Amino acid sequence: MELEVYKKDGTLSGEKITLAPGIFEIKPNDHAIYQSVTTYLANQRQGTHKTKTYGEVSGSGKKLWKQKHTGRARIGAVRSPLWKGGGTIFGPVPRDYSRKLPQQVKQLARKSALSYKAKETAIKIIEDFSFDIPRTKEMQSILNALELSKKKTLLLVPKTEQSIWKAGRNIPTLNILEASKASTYEILNNKMLLIQKSAIEVLVKSFKEKKKP
Repeated sequence: MELEVYKKDGTLSGEKITLAPGIFEIKPNDHAIYQSVTTYLANQRQGTHKTKTYGEVSGSGKKLWKQKHTGRARIGAVRSPLWKGGGTIFGPVPRDYSRKLPQQVKQLARKSALSYKAKETAIKIIEDFSFDIPRTKEMQSILNALELSKKKTLLLVPKTEQSIWKAGRNIPTLNILEASKASTYEILNNKMLLIQKSAIEVLVKSFKEKKKP
């Protein structure tokens, strides 16, 4: 698959980039995507939720009145879950929600997500750019020129650059990530992918298996 390379002003540069078919043209695996997305979302959870049980709330454990012959409902203590301010029955406790996914499944999910974007013509390639002075106005003008101002867009860059990040951080429809760190969820959670020209190579290299020591 070949894609035109755009300039910052939205015009075509005349150059074309060939996308690797093994990454952008595979048959998407929906189950791998499902596993990757659910794992990503689970790993975002802090798991710090907590309620106090009967034994943890403050208050005396003394029986308030005798069991029988009072005409009132029997009660053990003010800490009873039946009373306001009492303990919680089977409430949430801190836990670890994190999951692990095999590297091969992660890679397959990312390739599937990129292939879906390519199939939907939701990928645009732009020449490398940076800012001497980061200004949101300049970043917004690039999005306007590419007709992406009203679309949720993920900008993939070869490496973190403060000027680009600062220029785009206040634009609600724009997310900026290093190409090698874009997860399946982040790829699919954006309507368009805007990829800097040199980030394509970084993205492709991120799929190469690392040699074990």
